[in-house]
Amino acid sequence: MGSSKFQHWLSNAHPVTFAAFCSISAFCTYFCMYAFRKPFTAATYEGMELGEVSYKIVLVTTQLAGYTLSKFIGVKVIAEMPPSRRVAAILLLIGIAELSLLLVGLTPYPYNFIWFFFNGLPLGMIWGLVFSFLEGRRTTEALGAALASSFIVSSFVVKAVGRYSMDHWGVTEFWMPFVTGAIFVPPIVFFVWMLSQIPPPDAEDVRQRTERVPMNRSDRWLMFQTFAGGLTMLIVVHMALTAYRDFRDNFAVEILTDLDYQERDLAGLLSKSEWISAFCVLAVLGCLMTIRHNWKALAVIHGVQLCGLVVTGISTLAFQVGMLNPFAWFIAVGTGLYLSYVPFHTMLFERLIAAFRYRANAGYLIYIVDSTGYLATVGVMLYKNFWASEQRWLDFFLDFTYAFTVGGLLLFGGSYLYFLKKYRFTSLSESPASDESSGEVYVQ
Repeated sequence: MGSSKFQHWLSNAHPVTFAAFCSISAFCTYFCMYAFRKPFTAATYEGMELGEVSYKIVLVTTQLAGYTLSKFIGVKVIAEMPPSRRVAAILLLIGIAELSLLLVGLTPYPYNFIWFFFNGLPLGMIWGLVFSFLEGRRTTEALGAALASSFIVSSFVVKAVGRYSMDHWGVTEFWMPFVTGAIFVPPIVFFVWMLSQIPPPDAEDVRQRTERVPMNRSDRWLMFQTFAGGLTMLIVVHMALTAYRDFRDNFAVEILTDLDYQERDLAGLLSKSEWISAFCVLAVLGCLMTIRHNWKALAVIHGVQLCGLVVTGISTLAFQVGMLNPFAWFIAVGTGLYLSYVPFHTMLFERLIAAFRYRANAGYLIYIVDSTGYLATVGVMLYKNFWASEQRWLDFFLDFTYAFTVGGLLLFGGSYLYFLKKYRFTSLSESPASDESSGEVYVQ
C-alpha cells in the first residue's frame, strides 16, 4: 500500500483508530529520542572531576547548553518549518546526536565532555517537530497527553537500558550512551515513518481549532506583543518547572540514595514511579479534549496546573512530617510536577490559539518558554555545585520544592487573571466576530 493510499485510508478511519495511530507514532518517536539524550545520567562518574566540578555536573551542564541553544534556534526553525520537511529534519537531528555519542566513546576522559554539547544541540528541536503533526485537531489534548507521557516514562526506561548494558554487558560509562542509542535507531526510523503518514487537520479541525500556519519573524514578534503580559508570567513559571523537573530527573539516583534505597533497586523503582505518574497525568489531561469551549478549556488547564503545584507542595509537607513514605512521596511530587509541566507542551498554547482565533502555531509558543526554561536548569545546577555543595541532594530538593511551589502558584494565578481580562475585553470590543459556542474571539 503506497503512502498516499495509506494516508487516505487513515483520513477515513474510525476516530479511535486514527487517534490510536497518531498517539502510538508520536509517543514512540519521542520515547526513542530519549535513548539519545538521557542514558548517560544513569552513571554516577564517581571520583571524576573537571577542575573542582563534579564530572557528572559537567556532562549534564554541557549537554544542557547545547539543548538550550537548540530551543532558541527552534523558536525560528519550528515556527517556520513547512510540513514537507519535518520527517527529514527529525532523522537528520537524531543522526547528529548519535554521531556525537560515538565521539564521546572515542575521545578520552576528560576531553570527551565537549561532545555532549553537540549531542544536545540537535535534540532540542525534536519535540516541536513531533508535536507539529498533532496540533490543531479536535483531539489534540488526548494526542498531546499521549505524547507527553513519553517523556515522563522514557527517561527512566532508557536509563535502565543503559544500566543494564554496564552491569551485564561490561559496557563502560562513556560507551554506554552510544550503545543505548544504537539499540533505538531501527525503532525510531520506523516510528518516524508512521508520523509521516498522519494526514493534515481536516476542515472541521480548522473550524474548531484555527488554521495552523508557519510564522515569520514579524508574525512571531506581533504575537508576543499581543500576549506579552501573560506569556512573561508563563515563561517565568516554566523556568522554575523545567529546572525542578530536570533536577529530579538527572539526580533521582542521588535523591533516592539519600532516602536509603539500594543502588541495585533504583532502576526498577524509577521506572515504576514514572509509569504511575504518567498514567495519572494521562488520565487527567486526556479528559480535557471533552471541553469544546476553548476559553473554558484554557481556564481549566490553568486550574489543573495550579492543582499540580498544590499536590507537590502538600505531599512534600506530608512526607516531612511522616504521613507519607519516601517512595509514595517521590511518585506524588512527580505526578504534581507533570500536571503543571506537561500542559505547556501539549494543550496550553493549543487552546490559547484556538480561544483567541489567532493564526499561528503552538510550536512557536512552546519554544519561547522552552528556550528560557533550560537556562534555569543550568543555573540551579551551578548553584548546587558552588554554593550548596555541602547540602545533601535530598535536602536541596526539598527546599527547591517549597520555593517553586509558592512562586508557581502566584505566577499561574496571575497568568489566568491576565488572559481572563484580555478575553473579556476582546469579546466585548469584537463581539461581531466572536464564536460563543466554541469560546473563540478574533484578535487578528
